[in-house]
Amino acid sequence: MASRHPGPSQSGRTERPSPWLRLLPGISPKRRGFVLAWWGFTVTFGGMRLLTWLIHIDVAGVGDMEAGGVHLHHYVWGILMLMVVGAAGLVERSARARAWMGLAYGVGLALVIDEAALLISLEDVYWDTEGGLSIAIAIAVIAVAGSVLALTRGRRASRTDRDDDA
Repeated sequence: MASRHPGPSQSGRTERPSPWLRLLPGISPKRRGFVLAWWGFTVTFGGMRLLTWLIHIDVAGVGDMEAGGVHLHHYVWGILMLMVVGAAGLVERSARARAWMGLAYGVGLALVIDEAALLISLEDVYWDTEGGLSIAIAIAVIAVAGSVLALTRGRRASRTDRDDDA
């Protein structure tokens, strides 16, 4: 089991402990990515709803993102994030990488789910009644994932679960 304190590694570099160890003490490395995905999803969903509401009410300095006159919906950025996380997950398995990938996964998923109603209807229904479907899906994801995390929180990290590269 590796030390959790900075020190020279086999390559001679000084390794820093993962910031997630301080933020989430006692959470096994295998579980940490799931917790961060849930947090990332929840915070990003709320943040995007706030940002889009500020755009909707025409707050000065806040506006849509466009490229060549075409509005870029935030699900585009979410899909790109999910693609990067998926590719990284195929090659990287360290505890630190799993934590960062979990956070990025939650953020990317929230960006996509927040516009699920648009993707289903293929019309911009974000502020219409039909747009409530995105909110319902997001609340269900937050509730189910949070419940699973809460119900399974008693599991202690085994020796094989401990940070080997924190």
